[in-house]
Amino acid sequence: MDEKDVPASLVDLEERLRKVRERGGAGGSNKETQESDGLPRSVLGLAYRIGTEIVAALIVGVGSGILLDRWLGTQPWGLIVLFFLGAGAGVANVYRAVGGLGYGPLRPPGQTPEEADEKEQDAARRRAQRPHQTGSDAHSDGRDVNRDH
Repeated sequence: MDEKDVPASLVDLEERLRKVRERGGAGGSNKETQESDGLPRSVLGLAYRIGTEIVAALIVGVGSGILLDRWLGTQPWGLIVLFFLGAGAGVANVYRAVGGLGYGPLRPPGQTPEEADEKEQDAARRRAQRPHQTGSDAHSDGRDVNRDH
């Protein structure tokens, strides 16, 4: 197939893909892309996943409880028990989904872990260089408590 044999729609598609790659979208960049509200897409995806996990587990629990109650004639006990089992399963799924989150240092989107470590080390150096008061004249916020007013 020659260049001149390529349909116009494929040429248009190639042009649109090239533009998206230049902007850094669709896998063209390793940085997390931002939504219009400023949150990274991975955060929004996690939020949707958490909501979906809980709702799905509750639907399965309640649905199973209703079916079990109709089959065994034990209304409302199957519904009650399986509602709590579904809620527990939903919480367990959410716990698994967010496992490991929140253990690292918080950093703004787009900042690399190395940049965050460097800023934390600078802050620690500044704290270490501040003069510290000791003894009975030092108050917890640095005020001199024996000063006459």
